[in-house]
This record gives sequence, structure tokens and C-alpha cells, in this order.
Amino acid sequence: MFQDKSLRNRGSLIVVDLPITRRQPVLVWFGAASIVRMLLAVALVWCASAMAAAGADLYRAQTVVTGQGEANRIIGFASCLEDVLIKVSGAQKLAGDRRLAVYKSNAKSFVKAFSYRDQFLGKPIRDEQGTRDRPYDLTVDFEEKKIDDILRALGLKPWVSHRPRLAVFVGMENGPRNFIVTADGAQSDLQRDALLAAADRRGMNIVLPSMAALAKSGLEGAKLETAPSSTLAPLATEQGGELALIGHLVWNDRELGWFTRWRMDWQGRTHRWQIRGVTFDEAFRRGIGGAAQVLSDNGDPGGHARR
Repeated sequence: MFQDKSLRNRGSLIVVDLPITRRQPVLVWFGAASIVRMLLAVALVWCASAMAAAGADLYRAQTVVTGQGEANRIIGFASCLEDVLIKVSGAQKLAGDRRLAVYKSNAKSFVKAFSYRDQFLGKPIRDEQGTRDRPYDLTVDFEEKKIDDILRALGLKPWVSHRPRLAVFVGMENGPRNFIVTADGAQSDLQRDALLAAADRRGMNIVLPSMAALAKSGLEGAKLETAPSSTLAPLATEQGGELALIGHLVWNDRELGWFTRWRMDWQGRTHRWQIRGVTFDEAFRRGIGGAAQVLSDNGDPGGHARR
């Protein structure tokens, strides 16, 4: 198994040696200005380290494969390559783009490191589960320059500017069941995990409303779709978000999937997009990915925006 040794040390350590001679003691006086400068320098070091770690994460993706054989690994590399290109650029429109086929067929050449995590770790091996049938999380790190070069060839570029934290408000409607996904409600455990996974996959940071905040605001699932963004903005800020992303999912028995509508206000425009007949995992990826596409200036996911 190939692993990148540089991934084992994620911290930054700076050691400063102060020479001390016995012949001439040195008295050092740190004034207020010196202390401030020192603290700022330390802060900048740690900020740079955090930014570097965040940047590295943009070039990392994960998928599930069966076993550790090369054939499945190559398929995993291709899937991860598409996700990383979308994550780094913010361009959700790259999903399923035919132009990616030539790069995905040679995805191995863009890989810097990869590792496996056994999903059944600690569980006894039964029959052939220890060889071909055992599921693994495959984590792949790609060469940053090579990914940037692919994006340039596609007429895109890395999204290196600030990525706003999204306060995500999602209403789920399935027959008589109608609820909003929250950060702490047991009713929406699965949806919460799926939203967080979708955000990580698209390189976005999100927050969800708490049950207490929703109760205080009087916002219910049935009211969410029609609630104006101006009403949700204070709640988004209270939860630590910078702007609100609103989604409404309705289960469709005929299509055996969710019909989803998304909207977000950005720079004086209301952006709307929708998708139908998908799992809520995919709906969440399209929702957060669509928001990233708008924020990264890669176009409106719905094809138009309204002032």
C-alpha cells in the first residue's frame, strides 16, 4: 500500500535557539510593541499552516471501493479525479462532463498518494470478505499542479478566494412527514450526515440550524420554501453562516426519487435551480455544488438568475 509520508505530520513546529554565553549575560526587554509583533508573527505562522492544510484538502477526494485490487483502485481514481476537479474549481457543471473521459482514463498519472480504510475494521473476516468483497474507503491525494493544468485546459481555474460558510436550510417532505434538517434533531440524523458529506465533497463549509433556533424563529417545514431570504438571513448569521442556502425536497413515488428546488441570494440576485428523481445524497451534492458554482463565478446552476 502506497502512502505519502508527508501526511503523517500535520502540525507546524518552529524552534528558535537563543545563544547564551557565560561571559556576558544578556538582558532582553520585550516592550508592548515587541510582544504584539511576536504574537502577530505566531498567528500568521499558524494561519498559513491552516490555509495550507485547507488547500491540500481541496486536492483530496474519497470514494468506496471493493477490495484493494488494482482494477477497483483505477475506477476509484477516476471517480475521485472528477470530484477533485469540481471541488478545486467550484464548477458543479463538470459533473458528467464528457471532456473528463480522457483524463479519467489516465487518472492514475495525476495521483500523488492514496490510502485505504477498512470499513469492517475490527470485524471478523467471513468467507471471501477478506479478499474481494470487503469494502474500503479509498482516499486519494492528487498533484496540485497537474489538477490546475487540467482545469486550465478546460477553460477553468482553481477557486482560491474566500469560500463563504453556508447556513443550509433544508425542508424534507414525504407524505405526512414534513421537517427541517437540523444540527441536533434525531429525526434528521441521516440527512444531516449526508449534507455534511456533500459539503466536504464539494469543498464547502456549512452550518445547520439548531432545533432551539428554529423554535425561536417560528420557522416550520411548510413555511421554509416560501420564507424570504431576508427572514432567514438573521437566523443564518446567528448560526455562524455568511449566507443562506434554502432547499426543499419532496418525495415522488412515481419517480422513486426526490424532486428538489434550491435557491440562494448572492450579490443582489436570486439564483434558483432544481433536480428530480435522485437520492437525497445526490440532491444535497447538487445543492451545495450549485451554490459553490455561483460563488466561484462559474455560472448559474439553473441557467438564469433573477434580480
